Amino acid sequence: MVYDEFKRQNVGESLIKKEFDSANLESDSMKSEAFDSLQWAKEAYARLKQQQKEINEDNSLTDLATIDELSERSPISSALVEDRKDFTASEEELRDRAHDQQTNMPSDTSSSFLSNPIVNDNLQTSLGEFDEAFTWSAEVLAAQGMKAKDVSVDEINWLGKLRLGLEKTRKSFVTGLLDKLGDDPLTPEVLDELETLLLRADAGVVATDQVLDALRRRLNEEVMGSEEGLRFLKDQLCKVINTPISQSGVDLLAPTKGELNIWLLVGVNGVGKTTTLGKLANLAIRSGYSALIAAADTFRAAAVEQVQIWGDRSGVTVVANNSVNADPAAVVFDAIGAAKSKGIDLLLVDTAGRLQTKHNLMDELEKVRRIIDKLAPDANVESLLVLDASQGQNGLRQAMAFAKSAGLTGVVITKLDGSSRGGVALAVSSEANLPIRFIGAGEGIRDLQPFKSFEFVEALLANR
Repeated sequence: MVYDEFKRQNVGESLIKKEFDSANLESDSMKSEAFDSLQWAKEAYARLKQQQKEINEDNSLTDLATIDELSERSPISSALVEDRKDFTASEEELRDRAHDQQTNMPSDTSSSFLSNPIVNDNLQTSLGEFDEAFTWSAEVLAAQGMKAKDVSVDEINWLGKLRLGLEKTRKSFVTGLLDKLGDDPLTPEVLDELETLLLRADAGVVATDQVLDALRRRLNEEVMGSEEGLRFLKDQLCKVINTPISQSGVDLLAPTKGELNIWLLVGVNGVGKTTTLGKLANLAIRSGYSALIAAADTFRAAAVEQVQIWGDRSGVTVVANNSVNADPAAVVFDAIGAAKSKGIDLLLVDTAGRLQTKHNLMDELEKVRRIIDKLAPDANVESLLVLDASQGQNGLRQAMAFAKSAGLTGVVITKLDGSSRGGVALAVSSEANLPIRFIGAGEGIRDLQPFKSFEFVEALLANR
């Protein structure tokens, strides 16, 4: 059974998960007397341990047969098999091989189609120890209504990475907050300090005012202890982030099977667009979707080669054109034709890094959109802005500018693990009014996951 990581559920399984609205989500439910979170975590761990043991046994029996079968294919496949045996190959070697393969591949069009038949994913997740990190992740999943039998290793490991990725933001935000809260009831002075902490975490003025106004109204109605105040704060943060998500009508963004879905990745240079595209391609393959990549960033040196490396890692075909000053729209034109003829679920389009003030590049983006509208009028199109969390308010200004000219439908926040400005998620939601769709908290190929506000806020305010 395939686990759909976009939808966070097993494909074909009648699994009902509660999608919590911030107004009725009770974060302390995992501590209620009727629910033993530790026992739940133990049951989940025992099941995952047994499941991984069975997978390891199956893999040991099939690996050699698979490699032998692949070796009998084309010379390209044989070369990839050799690379699979040697995971220490450098990125430069992979780039050279990708270039050689594209050069030798026949093509009927101006763009070449680089087929990558092997999912070269040596980062298969493994179950760690039954420790505090596991129990915290289990508690967060249990609080969302998940059953112990439905937990996956990927979800447990991802939540651990998310909490670790938000550590810098949490240290500057939560430590000060908890010091001020103590065990005493909430006071206006504590709220003033909270306002400073939120602004320092780049939550933005609008989100900070929304949260503080709600807290002050509640404080005027009744006395709130520190624990109750923290729970109410979590609810308000979730509410701010959930507003544009709710308005979009889509809680978790996922391709629609049997239809063409086209996702454009846009943003300035250096935010991680190509890396994000590669991780999304891998996410799609792991979740049972067919995928195709259009290397439409023809302006940056070595951009096409970098995309081909990511395609190779995930076993996804790349449509590219290495010609000097190649037309990005022409690459997208060829990619849409290939996607339609092959019945591809998800076409991922890498675009050139651009500043919103560079009108020629913005015009190129509009041209790409016109090609998509003309050739695939019925496709499900998403325009996702990739945002570097470490840029904070500068990133927010980018989002505002791109939203006007690029027809943005969502945001992908990257590099949370290297930033103390994780609060920018609140600013994006409240000021740019854009739904956050994916979030990255690490450099690994699996370190990009669908965004869920409850998990983000719990990781942000984890007090241990």
